[in-house]
Amino acid sequence: MQPAARRIPPIQCLLTFEALARLRSVTQTAEELCVTPSAVSHRVRQLEQMLGSRLFGRADFSLTSEGSAYLAHVREGLGALQRFPGSASATGRRRLKIAVTPTFARCMLIPRLSQFTEAYPEIDLALHVSIPLLDVVAEDADLIVRFGPGHYADMEHMEIARDVLTPLASPAFVRAHGPFAQPSDLEGLPLLRSPLEPWRGWFDAAGLDWPEPVEGSQFHDIGLLCDAAAAGLGVAPVRLKLGAPWLDNGTLVRLFPLDVPSPHAHYLCWHTGTMDRWECAAFVQWLSQAVS
Repeated sequence: MQPAARRIPPIQCLLTFEALARLRSVTQTAEELCVTPSAVSHRVRQLEQMLGSRLFGRADFSLTSEGSAYLAHVREGLGALQRFPGSASATGRRRLKIAVTPTFARCMLIPRLSQFTEAYPEIDLALHVSIPLLDVVAEDADLIVRFGPGHYADMEHMEIARDVLTPLASPAFVRAHGPFAQPSDLEGLPLLRSPLEPWRGWFDAAGLDWPEPVEGSQFHDIGLLCDAAAAGLGVAPVRLKLGAPWLDNGTLVRLFPLDVPSPHAHYLCWHTGTMDRWECAAFVQWLSQAVS
């Protein structure tokens, strides 16, 4: 009978398998582990030979059923190795608290979230609302999605989603006030406002020497802005990625083919040291790819 130690795969093989299953890229896995791509391939083959099973099924590095089952064991084992004597957590599960802006959560995060929970079933997510521009967030959030200009000296951060905006309105509003042949056709119509989506950049791109509107209904949430426009209250400047649900179901339509870059973007922020926790690093890596 073999000694127990001989039946335990080398730790570098397990780390490589976990990283490749998470990143689905030999190049990115090699960069993360500071090895060559050939070393990544060699370690995976070595692990598969030891186990007698294929772990990856296709060229996109999707897992086989055996690979998926083994990944859960590997992550549980690696998690146990990361718990030092005296640490509070005794289970293999991890809890990740994320503060996220409401419309980003509804339109971009939640529709994709099953991808993350399937890849990381041992991570329990808790979503809390953050308020754009005002930076009101849950104080103990591990990761924070902020929307703004990107000047966050108090935290480390990375841009995860930039977008373009254009005027949108409901089909009923277009029938009542259209047709809209040129941007100047907006003159005299109710323009919905939001500090998150200023009109001025679109006016300039459209050749309109108009000031930023100071009258009319104002909304501090993009979802409410879209709902108001869909209800026929006026024309709203909306980013296309966040406005996609309303465009897809036909409750909002474009008025002109002109798009302009939004002056703001979504950023994922964290305090120094957060990325030392593998569950935080995993979520950052996944989200940046999911919404890019």
